[in-house]
Amino acid sequence: MLYEEGEYSTTRRTLTASAVLLRRLHLDGPLLAALAAVSAFGLFVLYSATGENFAQWLRQVEYLVLAVVTLVALAQVPPAWLRRISPLLYAAGVVLLIVVAVHGTVGKGAQRWLTVGPVRFQPSEIMKLAVPMMCAWYLHERPLPPTLRDVLALLAIIVVPAVLIAKQPDLGTALLVASAGILVLFLAGLSVFVIVAGLAALGAAVPVAWHFMHDYQRQRVLMFLDPAQDPLGAGYHSIQSQIAIGSGGVFGKGWMNGSQAQLEFLPERSTDFIFAVIGEELGLLGQLFLIALYLTVIGRALYLASETQDTYGRLVCGSFALTFFVYAFVNSGMVSGILPVVGVPLPLVSYGGTALVTLLASFGVLMSLNRHRKLVGA
Repeated sequence: MLYEEGEYSTTRRTLTASAVLLRRLHLDGPLLAALAAVSAFGLFVLYSATGENFAQWLRQVEYLVLAVVTLVALAQVPPAWLRRISPLLYAAGVVLLIVVAVHGTVGKGAQRWLTVGPVRFQPSEIMKLAVPMMCAWYLHERPLPPTLRDVLALLAIIVVPAVLIAKQPDLGTALLVASAGILVLFLAGLSVFVIVAGLAALGAAVPVAWHFMHDYQRQRVLMFLDPAQDPLGAGYHSIQSQIAIGSGGVFGKGWMNGSQAQLEFLPERSTDFIFAVIGEELGLLGQLFLIALYLTVIGRALYLASETQDTYGRLVCGSFALTFFVYAFVNSGMVSGILPVVGVPLPLVSYGGTALVTLLASFGVLMSLNRHRKLVGA
């Protein structure tokens, strides 16, 4: 009995010390635990998706460590500083996008990267943070819901980087950046009339957008409607991913036992189509488990957003939380065949460093905006 009481006391002191450390570092324990669970699940799946390529898997671990350091560092930045640097971050991001258009590194037929010494990164990822932060900064001192003039100004803020990114071409990232800004508008309390008018204008702009799309982007839309038109060409990705998911059934074929992934029938299996690997090897249960983790992250992030008192914090936190949802929904949707293929990675699971760092950086900003408020109010 004395041993059990001593063990309980030690555990309680450890938990208390952990809570104090998280509070001092301005970190939210439940959100951090949910993000850690998704990341761990991602590393587990990625090892199989890379064909047991330990070197590639280890690089992802290194990216994850850098992303966590970024999250913790940004959580220490006072909210007032974050608000002040929002215009600077946005301006820097636009300048870097222009530099990419002129001197960017070409890879896989797209000019999306900048190379600085040994470092290669995508400036478009910066805009996933900068656009919603800039939109929230603009609305911070203005009455809500925004007026028509404010809406037009915010649309200009959103459209400029979105167009520069789409020209790289990177339609998937352009849509994510645009959606992050539009979510700020939505959270700011747009009237139903403005939302309906915007949707009508978007529908009317579809023919114009079709005219400016690249041939491969048009093919993706056509293959979404009927991938069997070109099963060995443009429709190959969609067909193979659906075969992988369907063959996994409810329980899956087992970790590292997926034929579509391990025999390399499934393209981009460690990046854009890793959700199909989960479906084949871990089945419907594996996919539902990941979705449950995602919903936990999103729910906690929205709760923290609701607790943030000022306009800037609420809009930024809410936008980051819902953008994370858009990430997961678009990727799982395109892999499952209910959305066109747009090249959006599965958050915290797909291989890649820049997107991973950007995602966890957004949660670092979110924690700063929430946890600093608690310290001030305490």
